[in-house]
Amino acid sequence: MLTREEWRAQDLVGLAALVARKEIAPREVALTAIREIEALNPALNAVVVTRFEEALSALDAAEAAGGERPRFHGMPWLAKDLHAPVKGLPLANGSRRFRGQTHNFDSTTFARMRAAGFAMLGRTNSPEFGLSVSTEPALWGPALNPWDRSRSAGGSSGGAAAAVGAGMLPAAHATDSAGSIRAPAANCGVVGFKPTRGVNALGPHRGDPNFGISHEHAVARSVRDSAAILDFTAGPDVGAPWFTKTPDEPFERLIEKAPSRLRIGFTTRTLAGDPVHPDCAAAAEAMARLLADMGHDVEEATPNFDAKGLTDATIRLLMGSLAGLFPGGAADGEGLEPMTRAALAFAARTSLGEHLARSAVMNAEVRRLSAFWTGHDILVTPAMATPPVLLGVLDTSGDDLEAFLDTLFGICPFTAPFNASGQPAISLPFGRSAEGLPVGVQLVGRFADDATVLALSRAVEDASPWAPPPGSL
Repeated sequence: MLTREEWRAQDLVGLAALVARKEIAPREVALTAIREIEALNPALNAVVVTRFEEALSALDAAEAAGGERPRFHGMPWLAKDLHAPVKGLPLANGSRRFRGQTHNFDSTTFARMRAAGFAMLGRTNSPEFGLSVSTEPALWGPALNPWDRSRSAGGSSGGAAAAVGAGMLPAAHATDSAGSIRAPAANCGVVGFKPTRGVNALGPHRGDPNFGISHEHAVARSVRDSAAILDFTAGPDVGAPWFTKTPDEPFERLIEKAPSRLRIGFTTRTLAGDPVHPDCAAAAEAMARLLADMGHDVEEATPNFDAKGLTDATIRLLMGSLAGLFPGGAADGEGLEPMTRAALAFAARTSLGEHLARSAVMNAEVRRLSAFWTGHDILVTPAMATPPVLLGVLDTSGDDLEAFLDTLFGICPFTAPFNASGQPAISLPFGRSAEGLPVGVQLVGRFADDATVLALSRAVEDASPWAPPPGSL
């Protein structure tokens, strides 16, 4: 097996290359990941379900069968515990009410991951129904930040980001409905890319998830991993309500060359014009300077739209859509956290007319927001308004939904608008707070221009390599 230092020096693409050159066996890769999960997870609570023996047995069977090996044969993978059916793997959605639930099929994404050769090792921690940007579910307990265990790992893909940020494995599955890939990536010092709506399939169990607000991809150690994974997962599945065409060339190849001169706008304040933590503002400003030094046209500029109005409409559409999880009603609240019950109560008293009116608000503000990309190629913002907050700041044991949402979007005001618009957006680990905690910077591209976002991110990564995972826990 690889040493910890060797393991942390490689991303998925690098590990797959070692296997292709027969410098390491696929089983050794999987065993190294298992070793690191077993060593590091007790301190972080990032991985909440494990199926190591089953994954190794499946890998051994594939080895015995012979034949051509897929690109990521034996590479470790963890599924998020939210809206991600994997055959035989329990899926609780972070909720005591659904603990022990299993499915007899793979989602389209996971069928493609399995075909790519990934070894399905288990599931990562997620808040109940993904309703927070901190991962602190009553079912599993909190996922802790590998840089400071008193701090939030972010959410709702907090377990995935903590696992990758700690060095357990190079990349893991993640989903994003209001920032749930980018927020934990920023908190844990990893790459978090949300592709354009319709690039990745969401079926067969979901069609139009939350008015197209919800997206699915990964958190990763490197930009090229994010691109390489996307090459396997992208594309519509049968019966998809929409899809977004991807380039004819693989993303992994398209990012090899830095994009030519781009028109880039940046802001160090929220999209509503409010100030943010100085360390977050400084990271966005430093990114703007680097991009200018790389030859791009960079100016301070912000889209002209109602940021708070769009965020409010988006999150309330999400909460209203919770009712679909309980078609028979959930009035008893059995097994649900108080904040989830409050969100379901909001959904129950929302009329269909109110729900559709919020969709109309989202449409109008997305049109205004998207006009920014007629004059710019990229928008740069902080990924979060603060460095990682203390655990408990986003406590879901209370039922004051309005206060909770005010706190949540005070911490994470930059991400939800681009779930509403469906645009590609990435959080890059580009700074450190005064306390040495990770700080992320978000890059947003125009709809369907994922290649430019990834290629620019790769150029930034080359110019300013990310810090390695923390040395000890």
